[in-house]
Amino acid sequence: MQLNSKTAIVTGGASGFGHGIARAFADAGAKVIIADLNEDGAKAVAQEIGGFAVQVDVANAVSVQNLADLALEKLGHIDILVNNAGITHLPQALEEVSEDEFDHVLAVNAKSVYLTARSFVPHFKSRKSGAILNIASTAGVSPRPRLNWYNASKGWMITATKTMAIELAPNGIRVNAINPVAGETPLLKSFMGEDTPEIRAKFLSTIPLGRFSTAEDMGAAATFLCSDAASMITGVAMEVDGGRCI
Repeated sequence: MQLNSKTAIVTGGASGFGHGIARAFADAGAKVIIADLNEDGAKAVAQEIGGFAVQVDVANAVSVQNLADLALEKLGHIDILVNNAGITHLPQALEEVSEDEFDHVLAVNAKSVYLTARSFVPHFKSRKSGAILNIASTAGVSPRPRLNWYNASKGWMITATKTMAIELAPNGIRVNAINPVAGETPLLKSFMGEDTPEIRAKFLSTIPLGRFSTAEDMGAAATFLCSDAASMITGVAMEVDGGRCI
């Protein structure tokens, strides 16, 4: 599970699970670019872990290509790409989600995976190696009511992971996903609708291990799947959810 001499990009790395993944990668020896819309947050994490910060809008093709160009300029080559940036809509009836909200969720959670693939896969192919990790969700496996289009976007990401894996395997590129359950991230309140002790207790009662996912949980799983220890693993959507999907 070591990443010595590896280079990595983590989108949405300024907070939450992305921060945990970036920190774990750095601890394992990787040089990491923290790519986030929140430039100040990305810079703070980069300073913490000895990495680099790049501001990026993952739903914008020009911005993603700029990330790729800057990454190669700073690091020389890329070994690992983590598509972690994601958003949700507030819990509500599926027909009440506005078209703008729908478009935004699908752009950040789904289109971004297409855009990063378009910008980074040619580089991975040229090196005959690379690891892509998509941060999906238990919502894509066991959907919850009133988060319909968020659920659908994460289901899309799981399917994208599998089809990318089978197409890119002959090029030496592995593609996997992890499915966290909700954790102490900026999105938690959005998932639950409101954050009260009663709602937390109700949500935690659905997780057999009895706690939320942590950034450290995601960092450990991501480090394994992106390391040479997982060299025979591709096309997997690993549930890191305390048993939520059983």
